[in-house]
Amino acid sequence: MYKRFIILIFGILSLSATVYAQSFQTVRGTVKEQNGNRPIPYATIVLSGNDHTMGCTTDSLGNFVLSRVPIGRYDIHVSFIGYEPVIIKELLVSGGKETFIEVEMIESQTVLEEIVVHPRINKQEPINNMALGGRMLSVEEAGRYAGAADDPARLVSSFAGVTQSVGNNGIVVRGNAPKFLQWRMEGVEIPNPNHFADVTSFGGGGFTALSNQVLGNSDFFTGAFPAEFSNALSGVFDMYIRRGSNTSHEHAVQIGSLGVEAASEGPFKKGYEGSYLFNYRYSTLSLLSFMLPEDADGTNYQDLSFNIFLPAGQAGIFSIWGVGLIDHSGTTPEPDRNKWKYEQDKQNQDVKQYMGAVGIKHKIYVGEDASIQSTFATTINNIDMHTELLGNDDRLLPKNIVRNTYLNFIALSDFQKRFGRIHTNRTGIRWTGLRYDLTFADAAGHIGDLVEIADESGFSSLVNIYSESMLTLGNKVKMNIGITGQWFTLNDRYTIEPRLSVKWKFAPRQSLSFAYGMHSRLEMLNYYFTKDENSRMINKDLDFTKAHHVSLGYDLSPGENLHLRIEPYFQWLYDVPVIPGSTFAMLNLQGNEDWFISDQLINAGNAINYGIDITFEKYMSRGFYYMATASLYDSKYRTSDKGTWYDSRYNRHFAVNLLTGKEWMLGKNKQNMLGASGKVTVQGGDRYSPIDAEKSLLQQEAIYNERNPYSCRFAPMVLAHLTISYRINRKKVSHEFAAKLINVTGYKDYYGHRYNFRDHTVEAEREANILPNISYKINF
Repeated sequence: MYKRFIILIFGILSLSATVYAQSFQTVRGTVKEQNGNRPIPYATIVLSGNDHTMGCTTDSLGNFVLSRVPIGRYDIHVSFIGYEPVIIKELLVSGGKETFIEVEMIESQTVLEEIVVHPRINKQEPINNMALGGRMLSVEEAGRYAGAADDPARLVSSFAGVTQSVGNNGIVVRGNAPKFLQWRMEGVEIPNPNHFADVTSFGGGGFTALSNQVLGNSDFFTGAFPAEFSNALSGVFDMYIRRGSNTSHEHAVQIGSLGVEAASEGPFKKGYEGSYLFNYRYSTLSLLSFMLPEDADGTNYQDLSFNIFLPAGQAGIFSIWGVGLIDHSGTTPEPDRNKWKYEQDKQNQDVKQYMGAVGIKHKIYVGEDASIQSTFATTINNIDMHTELLGNDDRLLPKNIVRNTYLNFIALSDFQKRFGRIHTNRTGIRWTGLRYDLTFADAAGHIGDLVEIADESGFSSLVNIYSESMLTLGNKVKMNIGITGQWFTLNDRYTIEPRLSVKWKFAPRQSLSFAYGMHSRLEMLNYYFTKDENSRMINKDLDFTKAHHVSLGYDLSPGENLHLRIEPYFQWLYDVPVIPGSTFAMLNLQGNEDWFISDQLINAGNAINYGIDITFEKYMSRGFYYMATASLYDSKYRTSDKGTWYDSRYNRHFAVNLLTGKEWMLGKNKQNMLGASGKVTVQGGDRYSPIDAEKSLLQQEAIYNERNPYSCRFAPMVLAHLTISYRINRKKVSHEFAAKLINVTGYKDYYGHRYNFRDHTVEAEREANILPNISYKINF
């Protein structure tokens, strides 16, 4: 089978290689006002790079077309009198697929006597026009940057303030647990969109279910984010599915060591702007079992994403979008008892998971200065996990059970209105209906005798109302001020959270910023239904975990392709759930055994995270780019006694990244592209609590000394990643070969400690996860 596959690929390449004429492609786009519905006619479009310069102007509807653009990488400059110019950086034009961009321009406050305004660079600012902080993520970067491996969650690990391990893609922002991050799709909070989510990392997983074939450019927020974002403490990953092509039918197929995927997009009919887009992927890790942890053999997953774009004239714009995944993993006992060394050797575990989110979005413009956007969506996520141990009599004895299904119904609507050039307001309401059906049971050290921790089904709601205003005070000062409120009907808890951010461009290419926000987040629903021995729910009144977050920022652009950002910050968390009389705090949750918390929790803990993030980036020019980031921080917490401060689980103290890459245009007509990217990360080692050797020997399992939690740590992590790709461009088709390697240095991840039955010792469980994705993709 593989031999035929290789012959087929080389056959395709040999046929395509007979076309030696230079290949061209079409670049299309629209230009409109950022805060309104008005298209900008006759704007100037200049495309430059790759030793070519081309230009055109938009038509009366703000549309433009650049035909016969040579294959390569370009910058696009957009300008029009009375508006701030915009630069779109690093735009890739390739064979087999037209390029489409949307440009939003801001009215300039400059009067005729003032100096020309410097252009906005799209990579420096978020897509969200009501936000002053955050960063726009290019999905193309997820394929190009080493260490990203087509995964947006792994891509952000290159940014300052973010740390991550190798074995999962959980995003740790400024010392906060991954579970404090909110995932959003098309404005809707969705369940963790990763394969094998919440198994080893609450908030993370193994691989993303969001293919870069369908994702559009998205925003990543850390720290004090605007009022429209609620139920998040550390950050927000605000993602969008791009619009399919409405001019031509285009397809892609990729085959690699992590599986097979296929994508298709195109118009419904000629002359109609509507389009479809979908991507399906199936994967099995059995081919890589020799390079993955022992329990990864037999793991498989699949996912589907789609977007249907349906403009309806004066009735507005409709879109139907969705994402879903199905996973299966597990382990079986080692049949030879003489080989038993750890508990995992006699463990039988089966894990089935699925997740889905589907929404209908409608946007209608009210005049030229206002719009209403509404979405109705439903999300579902389920995990069915049971774990057993093989006893001495060859019977499987239950160890624990997790069965939960969360079905959410979401309705949201916002009204955005521009009041002249100075003031734009967005006000909205969001209702989330929470239907739950969950069962948790654990043997708690007595294998075979399960104790029920939670068994509940029902319905509750989370209501959010917000309003925020963007004020533009001349060309130098912008301010976002807002307020958001949440109400959790299960226990009648609520929060009211102010938000403020200011950005001052005090000199050409320099700015200062300040941001403050109060934020809050619910715990996972199962913890609210923990029962004691009398079947009484002891945690139902648990409040939101809350935080005040303050940050300062300094930005400098010493050149068009250089950017420096320095951002010190301070975060104070309070009402953190803790177990009275212990050092346990919910902000240290990771996964695995953390499902089975049977103690009473109270909102009496605190935590502080403070530090400084530094980024120096060179955007791609002449094929070369790099980014260096450094984060120095401290993350500590205390429990209900308000006494000793402890290191949190995620307190690595420092993280340094150096990423660089180069692209070369090769071939007779310089239309093929060879790309290489490398990344090196050095960050503080994993933390763990000291082992109580005496109790561990007595109970024959790893017992931690929790009087000094997370006081031990391993040596600093040194990680290296590599991406190499070669793209062959032809008139109507492109081929790409890629090798994307994560952890080429073979760093061993830490998974906890385990008891060795042979040696009667406790050992750190560490394994090297080397993730290679060798792939071939064809676009046609």
